[in-house]
Amino acid sequence: MQETPSAEKIIFDYNDADSKRFVQTLNKKVNEYFQSKGISKHGNAGLYFKTVFMLAMFFAPYFYIVLAEPQGLLAILVLMIMGAGMAGIGLSIMHDAVHGAYSSNRTVNKILGYTLNAVGGNAINWRIQHNIKHHTYTNIEDHDEDIDPKAILRFSPGTPLKPIHKYQYLYAWFFYGLGTFFWVTFKDFAKITRYNKEGILAKTTKSVAGEYVILIVTKIVYYAYAIGVPIYFTSYTGWQIFGGFMLMHFVAGMGLAVIFQPAHLMNEVVFPAPDENGKMEYSWIVHQLYTTVNFGNNNPFLGWYAGGLNFQIEHHLFPHICHIHYKGLSKIVKETAAEFNYPYYTEPTFRSALIAHGRKLKELGRPPVASVA
Repeated sequence: MQETPSAEKIIFDYNDADSKRFVQTLNKKVNEYFQSKGISKHGNAGLYFKTVFMLAMFFAPYFYIVLAEPQGLLAILVLMIMGAGMAGIGLSIMHDAVHGAYSSNRTVNKILGYTLNAVGGNAINWRIQHNIKHHTYTNIEDHDEDIDPKAILRFSPGTPLKPIHKYQYLYAWFFYGLGTFFWVTFKDFAKITRYNKEGILAKTTKSVAGEYVILIVTKIVYYAYAIGVPIYFTSYTGWQIFGGFMLMHFVAGMGLAVIFQPAHLMNEVVFPAPDENGKMEYSWIVHQLYTTVNFGNNNPFLGWYAGGLNFQIEHHLFPHICHIHYKGLSKIVKETAAEFNYPYYTEPTFRSALIAHGRKLKELGRPPVASVA
């Protein structure tokens, strides 16, 4: 596993005997699960169908808009479907591919990872922020970029509290919806430059210059078809095109946020801090159990659309395994965690997860309550 350059190196505790036995037991059970069923840890026909479906869910509405020029409520509905398709591509195709979990073929994973570029994002930036910084340092202040200070959003007790954070449980949802818009316009350029300065970009790719070329070329292609084609080949006004572009991204941003955010920002989870020597209390795999939450595991549609990421615990423990197997693995993980007295946090429904996430945002927006002796 690659690690990010840091002034403070994080050292997980791999010497704990219980943790070692837990890892050995869990890996043995998971391997036996796949062997007994005679199945691959990667994708299957169901995943391939979903890949085609999600791509069609994004591109079919796009062509309908360009060729048929729907108006009014129909146009709004089509744009919302397109936004849901964009989020679905990220959740169910790109995510597994960038983790190397979609296929046993590295070339297939690389190609499908670029579906993120096809909808305006950038695969190498996602790989660094998500695979390396988030998965390695989940909920660790100054290491996990998913909880880094976001100006008016506070995602960690270690982030300085501002007066405006008191209301973040109300306004955070609006900014969640703007997430993909900021990614495709500003953040990708800022992130690749910062990762290059940190030296991590060079460790993650064979050609730094090549990644800049990919970034620029795919951005040009994206804006050419997303903005340029409607401007030159439809009768929509500039404001209608911009408004449609924003609506599509708002739906996509919200769709991604309501899946990713509740998984690590709940009342159950902890935000562990290293000691003065950079040492953590637990091993990396046990750390994931304390910082991750499942939700809506009995909701088949949620699991299908969200790329299994409502089984976030299984994903963090086995990111190299395709999401189609997470439900089957969840019973094994839950039983093994209980056997070793480790937590297995879960919210029963998607609705309860969103409510609990809102409460956590509210808690993080206020000063900690002093304990009574």
